[in-house]
Amino acid sequence: MRHSPLTYLLPVLGSLLLVPTAGVAIAAASSSEDGVELPPLVAVLGSDDPCTKASKVTASAVPWEQQSLELTRTWRFGNGSGVKVAVVDTGVSTKAPALAGAVTAVGEAADDCVGHGTFVAGLIAAEQVKGVRSAGVAQGADILAVRGTDERGSATAATIAAGIRRATDAGADVIEVSPAVTERTDGLTSAVAYAASHDALIVAAAVPDGTVRAGTSPAPPRDYWPAAEPGVLSVVGVDRTGRPPQDGLAVRRADLAAPGVGVIGVGPEGTGHFIGSGASLAAAYVAGTAALVRAEYPDLTAAATAERLTATAYLADIPRLDPYASLTSVGANAAGPVGKEAQHVPVRLPSAHAGRSTVHQGLLVAAVGGALILVVVWVSVVVPKARARRWHPARRRAVGGGAPQESCRPAAREPEDPDSNDSGSALGVQGATRAAPMRARSQVIARMGRAHGRTTTGGGT
Repeated sequence: MRHSPLTYLLPVLGSLLLVPTAGVAIAAASSSEDGVELPPLVAVLGSDDPCTKASKVTASAVPWEQQSLELTRTWRFGNGSGVKVAVVDTGVSTKAPALAGAVTAVGEAADDCVGHGTFVAGLIAAEQVKGVRSAGVAQGADILAVRGTDERGSATAATIAAGIRRATDAGADVIEVSPAVTERTDGLTSAVAYAASHDALIVAAAVPDGTVRAGTSPAPPRDYWPAAEPGVLSVVGVDRTGRPPQDGLAVRRADLAAPGVGVIGVGPEGTGHFIGSGASLAAAYVAGTAALVRAEYPDLTAAATAERLTATAYLADIPRLDPYASLTSVGANAAGPVGKEAQHVPVRLPSAHAGRSTVHQGLLVAAVGGALILVVVWVSVVVPKARARRWHPARRRAVGGGAPQESCRPAAREPEDPDSNDSGSALGVQGATRAAPMRARSQVIARMGRAHGRTTTGGGT
């Protein structure tokens, strides 16, 4: 059976199309890339729970999130040196070896019973420890430990607002806010404005950490604060397929997405690792990248830094953070500022139907492109060969008084004048030479015919 050339072109061209396909979100993994089982990270401790102890397990492989963000090549261009990043969370332990010498505590924030704040700070600025290949985004940044919760990890709008103000007063350039609450208060709005007036960029988790309980209906998308405040860079977490977790809380809008599922980080003490999931972990990656940008481009304001982060992100329903591009791109601050206007654009996650439509559109484009390629090949190969064989349209006489018609067949030779000696004609001299004997034979035959007719007539008389 014969196939159209498109039958062979479509699979090849379709495979070259960078078309996003639907993926399945994964739950928080319990093991690292090298198969090591790690203890889970917790965000809130119960009233009777003991403080988080050091993990006895160390992950030596490069985490998937570090590979996804391409941090190894990003570090060649900066490390965030000189930038202060405040972590408004459960506190940041000064006992974590990966953060040694990098933490300055505000108040009692050097005591991290939960361990969540230390984990987040490690994603931002942890240095590589011997035998471990994971590290923070901005290893040269200074960490300001600020308590934004109570000692057990519970947060309110008031505790978050107080943490933002303390971070601003401490001179933070970037403020990472891990907790997210459902209420918007005047105190929280005022604290955000206070930070903006001091040119501090707030990067906040778009939703609270945690998952929807099994057997319950997921809550409809909604806003959480302070991420929903104008001027705050709102971040959601995604898994290695680029999708938010299916069992996570939904948000109506967000500015950026970053790794936030199955993330590996340090604990409050020791060199061991934990594994966790949540938008606050994604916010840590964005805050670390903001530190890189502010260190490399010190003249950029907080708003301009946010513009650069969003303008250089991977295009998606929720743009994905790209640290390398944010640090190296030229003319990246073309996008509008992150503010009230940008926040009113709702986030629409891709559906399976949308993915199929995109694939169909891509294949249609490939089919059209393949057809054009065949036309070009025909024009460039077949037509020159036809011309070499003197193949051109022949003009035919009009039929029934109609207009002349063209025929795509080799043109017949025009009758040549036998008396012509034009060397440029089809027959030329040879044609004229051959034509003379033919005329002589014709004349002889004609005379013989006439003579024969007379003889027959005479015999009958």
